[in-house]
Amino acid sequence: MLGASALAAPALAFDGAPVNPQDATIPVVSPAPGAAGTLRKAVPPAATNPDTSFTALQYAAEGGHPIAQWKLGRMYANGDGVAQDDLRAFDYFSRLVNAHATDSPSLPQAPMVANAFVALGRYYLNGIPNSKVKPDPERARELFSYAAAYFGNADAQYDLARLYLKSPDASRDAFTQGARWLGLAAQKGQHEAQALLGQMLFNGDRLPRQAARGLMWLTLARDSAGTDETWIKESYNRAVAKASDDDRAMCLQMLEQWVQGRRE
Repeated sequence: MLGASALAAPALAFDGAPVNPQDATIPVVSPAPGAAGTLRKAVPPAATNPDTSFTALQYAAEGGHPIAQWKLGRMYANGDGVAQDDLRAFDYFSRLVNAHATDSPSLPQAPMVANAFVALGRYYLNGIPNSKVKPDPERARELFSYAAAYFGNADAQYDLARLYLKSPDASRDAFTQGARWLGLAAQKGQHEAQALLGQMLFNGDRLPRQAARGLMWLTLARDSAGTDETWIKESYNRAVAKASDDDRAMCLQMLEQWVQGRRE
């Protein structure tokens, strides 16, 4: 069974992520009940869908092509060109994960496989209404853990960090793991992780307060946030209003170092 080695890092450096033995196991996902059978009936699409490119995607996905499975999963999940259908999305992502979980992270399809792990984890985290896919936080954690540790996926690292950090009975060890996963995702440019880490550091929320560094992460997150991610912009605005002149000056120096480091 393939796994990932722990990354050594000081507790407050946030540049490594501990990996537990259970995090290296491959969670097998069953297609959503009823979804697979429906998909396999999609033949001679000319009668059902005139879009030949969509038809080609269907046939490629039925033949096990990973990119086609991922693309259709995203289309059904987002309602992009098709009627939004989480069960169909769940089925396509499940096929992709079950067939390619042990693919090398260096292969071209690896980012899509990791993305499918994250999508399935989020389905298990919240469940799919009016279906047999019920909320299962433990299964979600397993899926996030594998994608975070084996594929190094930043979204999985962020989602895993949130599970550790938001656990109502989180131990100190769980918090440490959550903080490290959060830091690793932030270092990779995951803007939600940058925002959350920035909040925690600026406010001294369960971490030693580092106002300038927190403001740096919040600034980076603000620059990447979507128009609907108002919580990130509001967090940045609150921090800027509270920051001292020294904090702002030091933040600018850190941002310059960050940009320089990304160029090298």
